[in-house]
Parts: sequence; C-alpha cells; structure tokens
Amino acid sequence: MTARKHYWLMKSEPDAFSIDDLKKVGTEPWNGVRNYQARNFMRAMQVGDGVLFYHSNCKEPGIVGTATVSATAYPDDTQFNPKSDYYDPKSTREEPRWSLVDVTFERKLKRTITLDEIKQHADDLGEGFALIQRGNRLSVLPVTAAQWKFLLALE
Repeated sequence: MTARKHYWLMKSEPDAFSIDDLKKVGTEPWNGVRNYQARNFMRAMQVGDGVLFYHSNCKEPGIVGTATVSATAYPDDTQFNPKSDYYDPKSTREEPRWSLVDVTFERKLKRTITLDEIKQHADDLGEGFALIQRGNRLSVLPVTAAQWKFLLALE
C-alpha cells in the first residue's frame, strides 16, 4: 500500500450531510464552500488524499469517519444557480470563483473522536493543528501525516 500524499479534515453539519449520507451515496461533490482559504485547500487536493470527516455544529462535534479525495478540484456549479443558497452573482463560467472536489466514503469510525477529546491532546497534535486554534472556523483544514495517524489511533 502506498502512503497518501496529503491529509485533510473536512467539516459538515450532520443535519445537512453526515457520514451516513456519504456512506449511502458512496461519492459526493463537496460543494458550497465559500471561504477563499478553504477553497484554496481544496484546489491543492489530489486524488487519493485522505479526509477526516468531521461533524460540526451538533451536540457532539468530532471526527466520525474517513474518506478519500476521488476527483481534483473543478468548478462548483452551485455558484451559477440563482436558486442555490451558494449562488455567487460575481462568478462566471469563464472565471469561476468557487471549486469543489469529490469525496468517496472509506469508513465510519467505531466511535466519535470528540472535539473535547481532541483538545485534550493539543500538545501531541502540535501548534499547527488548525482545528483547535482559537478563532479558526474553516470547513476544510490541512492535517499532517503525524496528526492523521495520532487522531485515528485515538479510535
């Protein structure tokens, strides 16, 4: 088995799209990201990169599963649809502002690795772990190989 090149943490509200939803559909476009830094992270993703699927804005936020990036970044069609919550009137098909990647289900964790538990391991994860940095609300975050391994070992 070859090592992955990069790792990411991607947040989704389970009421909108959960790990169970991803399991059901198999592969899903990760649309609706409207933050330039998060978009740029997605533009850097490569097929085969690992994804920690994180449930946010819920009773027990935390890592609930893993997935794989299965298609590199391409324009997010929701930006062109005036009926979409993610419509951007300044975006054009010639110069799209927003991108997405396809994400494929890998597995659901045996248990949720909660945000509280992750915070207890801040020293082990290092200063560069963006999820627990104050004020960081990005929905897509880079994760190092060491952080990926450590977090999954908590399962």
